[in-house]
Amino acid sequence: MIISTLKQTLAAVVVMASPLVSGMMNAQALQKTLHIYDKVTFYDQYLVKSLPDEAKNLNDGILRHTTSSYSRKLTADELALMGDKLTMKLRVYACCDNYDRLGNVNFAFVPKGSASYEYDKVKRIEIGRFITPFMDKNLTPKSVTYKYTLDYLSNILRDSRLLSKYDIWVEYELFGVPYAANSQISGCAGRNDVFQASLDFVTSQPAAAPVTNNVVVPITMKNPEYHGNDLNNYNANATDTIGKTTRTYTFTVPENVTDAQLVIVTSNHGAGGYQTSDGVIHYGEEYCRRMHFIYYDDDLALTYKPGRTSCEKFRVYNTQINGIYGTSQKTDTEWQSFSNWCPGDVIDNRIIKLGNVKAGTHKVRISVPDAEFLGNEAGQHDGNIPVSIFFQGLSDGSLPSSVNNVQLNPDVKDAVKMTVSGGTLTLDSEEKIMGVELYSGDARLLKRQYDDGSIDISSYGKGLYVVCVELESGVIVSRKLMF
Repeated sequence: MIISTLKQTLAAVVVMASPLVSGMMNAQALQKTLHIYDKVTFYDQYLVKSLPDEAKNLNDGILRHTTSSYSRKLTADELALMGDKLTMKLRVYACCDNYDRLGNVNFAFVPKGSASYEYDKVKRIEIGRFITPFMDKNLTPKSVTYKYTLDYLSNILRDSRLLSKYDIWVEYELFGVPYAANSQISGCAGRNDVFQASLDFVTSQPAAAPVTNNVVVPITMKNPEYHGNDLNNYNANATDTIGKTTRTYTFTVPENVTDAQLVIVTSNHGAGGYQTSDGVIHYGEEYCRRMHFIYYDDDLALTYKPGRTSCEKFRVYNTQINGIYGTSQKTDTEWQSFSNWCPGDVIDNRIIKLGNVKAGTHKVRISVPDAEFLGNEAGQHDGNIPVSIFFQGLSDGSLPSSVNNVQLNPDVKDAVKMTVSGGTLTLDSEEKIMGVELYSGDARLLKRQYDDGSIDISSYGKGLYVVCVELESGVIVSRKLMF
C-alpha cells in the first residue's frame, strides 16, 4: 500500500452570488457570514486567570477561562443558519507580542443549557491550529488571515440528536507573552495585551436540513501551553515508553458507522539545542523535520513529514526581524531542510478515511521515532508535539469530502518506483529525490540517506519495512514493502 501526503495550503475559494449573473447561479451559491469573535484582546498567558481590569465584566457573551483561552456559545439562531458547506476565517492582529506563537480553535461540547463551564470538565475537538507571524504592531501589514475548509463539521452543527444534549461553544486559544515587545517595540512598554483576534464562520445558504446520524468521539486534545506535557519522549505522562516518542490512544465507537474518518492535528515545538565543542549544532524539534507515523488498530494508516515546500509567501506578514526568515529569501531546499511550519501559516488538519467501522474499542497510535527534544548539552529536555485527534462517523450515508485538508492522495502513488532485487532497493523518480528514510514495521529508523539511486538492504532480515521518499516538490511518498 502506498501512503503519501501532499503539503497543501488550506485555502477556501469563496464564490458570491451576483445579481448580474442570471440563469447559471442558484440559491446554493449564496452564503451567510456569522461573526463569532470581533477583535477580542488576548493577554499575557502567564497571567493565567488574572485578567486585566479592562477584560473583566464585559457583557459580550465571551467566557474568559484564562488570559489566553476564551469561549463563546453558538446560539440557536446561528445554528439554524448552517448549510452543508462551512469555511472558518480567522484574523490575528498585532499588539505587544513580536514573536511567533501557537493558536487554535476548538468545539467544546457543554451540557445543554449551561451558562458557563469549567475548562477541564468538558470534551472538545480541535478544528484549526495556526502559527502567528513575528509582527511589529507599528508596521504593515498589521494582521494576518487564516482560512479553513470545514465542510465535514457542518454535519455536527446540524445534528439535532447531538444538540439536544449539548451546546456547542467555540473556543479560541491564543498564547502570547509581551516581555520582549515591552522593550523592543515602540508603544509596548508596560503593556500586557499580546494579540487581538476575530473569527467568522461562512456557511452556504439556504440552511440545510437537520440530521441525526453523527457519531463524534474526541480521542485526545492538545493541552493548553501552560499545562505542557503533550507528546514527547521524556515525560511518563507524555509517552507510552520513556525514550520513545510514541503514544497510543484507546477510544470507543458507540455504534456501527457507514463512513468514518480520523482528523489529526500535530505540530512540533521546542527551540532548545546546543553547539558542541567541535562546532556541531544540535537543533531543537522546531528546526528538524521528522517522519510521523499514524497507526489505526495497529495498521499503518498514514505517514507524513510536516512542513511546506517554501515559507516565502508568508514573509510579508513577518514584519519583526527574526531568525526564521532572516533578511533575504531562502530557496525551497533551504526551507525544506528545517522548517516544520511557517510563522503566519495554518497547521494542517490531516484526514484519514476509514470507511465502515464497527462499534467497539479501537486504537490510534502516533510515533515520531527521530524526535530528540534537546534542551542543552547537560541532558535537559525541551519541547513537545501537541496532538489532537477525533473520530467522526455517520450511522448512515457518507461524510462530505475534505478537499482543502491534507489527506491520502492517490495521485502520487506512482511518483517513485521502488524495486527490490537481492539485497538492493532501487528508487526511480522523474522528480529529484531529496532524501530517503528506511524504517522497520514498528517505526524504528534504520537508515537515512540524501542521494537517490540504490540502497543496500542486505543487512536487514525478512519482514515488513516502510520506505519514505521526500521529493523536491515537498511530497512524501511512503510505501510498505516486504523484504
